[in-house]
Amino acid sequence: MKTTVEIAEALFYQAKALAYKEGLKFRGLVEEGLRSVLDARRSAASGPFRLRDGSFKRGRGLQTGVRWQDLTALAYENTVQARSGG
Repeated sequence: MKTTVEIAEALFYQAKALAYKEGLKFRGLVEEGLRSVLDARRSAASGPFRLRDGSFKRGRGLQTGVRWQDLTALAYENTVQARSGG
């Protein structure tokens, strides 16, 4: 389909130069760019990114008898030992 689009002169020349450098026709570069934008917007419209549940035991927390304070102390203890060479 033929259509007319007005774009900034500098943008046109940059796109034309890139198309030439990559061995494309200007039309192909424009189509590729439009597809890229449409795909990105379609993906964004599908909803926000959701991180999968990667928690230990699927969110049930620590093992019985283990407290966060104990883990923190152990972590810092190992760090102090490593720094002191012990």
